[in-house]
Amino acid sequence: MKRNNAKLAFPIFPSLLLMVLLAATITGCSSSAMKSNQDDKVYISIMAPLHFPHPPSQEVMEQLQQLTNVTLDINWVNDGIYFDKMNTAITTNSMKKVTFVKHTDYIFMKNEIRSGSFWEIGPYLEQFPNLRHLSDDILNQAAVDGKIYGLYTERPSSRQGIIIRKDWLEALGLSEPKTLDELYEVIRRFTVDDPDNNGKRDTIGLADRNDLIYGAFKTLSSYFGTPNNWRIEGQTLIPEFETPQYMDTMDFMKRLYNEGLINLDFPVTSKEMQRDKVIRGEAGIYIGSMTDVQRLSDEARQFNPAARFTLVNRIEGPQGYRVWSIPNYNGLYLFSKKAIKEESELLQVLAFFDRTMDKEVANLMKYGIEGKHYSVQDKKVQLPEETSQLRSTEVNALHALILAEISNPNLIKAAEKETMWELAEALSEDNNKFIVKDPAVGLESKTYDERSLELYKIISDATYNYILGKLNKEDFYQQVELWKKNGGQQIIREYTDSYLRK
Repeated sequence: MKRNNAKLAFPIFPSLLLMVLLAATITGCSSSAMKSNQDDKVYISIMAPLHFPHPPSQEVMEQLQQLTNVTLDINWVNDGIYFDKMNTAITTNSMKKVTFVKHTDYIFMKNEIRSGSFWEIGPYLEQFPNLRHLSDDILNQAAVDGKIYGLYTERPSSRQGIIIRKDWLEALGLSEPKTLDELYEVIRRFTVDDPDNNGKRDTIGLADRNDLIYGAFKTLSSYFGTPNNWRIEGQTLIPEFETPQYMDTMDFMKRLYNEGLINLDFPVTSKEMQRDKVIRGEAGIYIGSMTDVQRLSDEARQFNPAARFTLVNRIEGPQGYRVWSIPNYNGLYLFSKKAIKEESELLQVLAFFDRTMDKEVANLMKYGIEGKHYSVQDKKVQLPEETSQLRSTEVNALHALILAEISNPNLIKAAEKETMWELAEALSEDNNKFIVKDPAVGLESKTYDERSLELYKIISDATYNYILGKLNKEDFYQQVELWKKNGGQQIIREYTDSYLRK
C-alpha cells in the first residue's frame, strides 16, 4: 500500500471506533495486496508467425503461462500474409508489445527503429541469466548502427534444399538428382511419365510460389553460381541480378514454365497453395527449407498412405556445390515503445523471454508436455512416431517463440527424432561445407534501408516477367538500369564505401 505522509484532518473518534477503523484499513490493504500478488500477472501481447495449420493447444499455452507467470495474448498470423499484417500494424500504429520480424523483412524496419519506435535492449541483457549468454556475433549481425534491438530466433546458416517424392522416383526407376541436368530430368519425368500410375497426365514436377527468396528461385540460383545478393569485384559490390548466373537461373525457370513442368500460376501462388499441391500429390518436388519435409510428409500420408519423401542438398552446378545462406537468425522479436511505456515494463517482458530459455519452459515449447507428446529416457527425449501428428497440431507452432534453439544448453537433446527431421537437420549441417555468404551483411546503406522495398519490386517484377516471356534479355537489363537510376547506384556506392572502411 502506498504510504500517504499528509496530516490526517478528521475529528477525534472514541478510541474503540478508531481501533476498528484502523484494523479495517490494515485488513483491506493487506487483502488487496494479496489479491494483486496472486492474480496480477504480467500481460504480454505478441505478434508471431504461424508456420503450421494450428496454433498451440490451450493446454500447452496454459502450462506455458503458468511456468512463466504471465498472461499471453498472441496474435498468430499465417506466415504467408505475415509481412502485410505486420506492415498494417506499423502504419496504423497498433503494434503489439512484442513483434516478430523475419530476417528478410528486417531491412524494412530499420527506419522505424531509427525513428525511435522500438526499445534498444542491448544495455539490459546482462541483467538476465539466460539472455546474457546469447551470441554476441548473432546479436551484432542484426544490430542497427551498432545497437541491439531484437532477440533472435536461431537457425543454421542454410536449411535450403530439395524435397522429393521418393516413391515417385522409385516408380519411374530414377535416382536422386546430383546435378542441375539430372534435376531437370526428374522434374520433366515427374510431369510427363505418370509417376502416380493413375493413367492420367495430372502431375507436375515442381511446385513453386510467389517468393524469389524462400521459394525455388534463390536456391536454384545458388546452384548455378549466383552470388548471395552481392558479389565483390575488386573494390566494388555488384548486385546478383547483374551476373550471368542470375540470367542462367531465369533461363532454367523459363524452360520449366514453357514446358509446363511447373505450376503456371507460381507468381501468384501462396506458400500454403504450393504445399497443398505437394500434399495432395499434384507435384513431386518442393525446393526450399528442408525442415518443411516432416509436415509435408505427415499431411501427404493423410491423402495417400504410400507417399514417401526424401531430401537432396547437394546439386552440383558450374562452380561445384553451393547454397546461399543467411545470418544465423531467422528473425527477431522487437519491443514497441508505444505499447511498452516504461523501462520497468520492458524488463518484465524481457524476463519472460529469459524464462523461456529455462529447462522446463524451453522443453515444453520444443517438445510439448512430457508423458503426452514425448518421454525422457536416459536423459534423452524420445519422440514417438505415433505422437508426431499430435505435436504438429498442439505444439510445433510454439517453435516460433524459441530463442537460441540450437545453442541453448537447457534444451534436452532428442535421442530419436522423426526420420525426416533427422535427415533435414543432418543435411542442413552438411550445407555448412559449401555455403555462400552475403558479403553485404554488416555493411551500411541508408538508401537500401529506406528504399529497398520499392527497388526490389523493380527487379522481382522484371524477373517474373522474363520467366513468363513478357520481357527479353535486353528488356530485363533496362529494368536493372531503372533500378540503378532510382537509387540502386547510390546503394552500390554506399555499400562499397562501407566495405572499404571496414
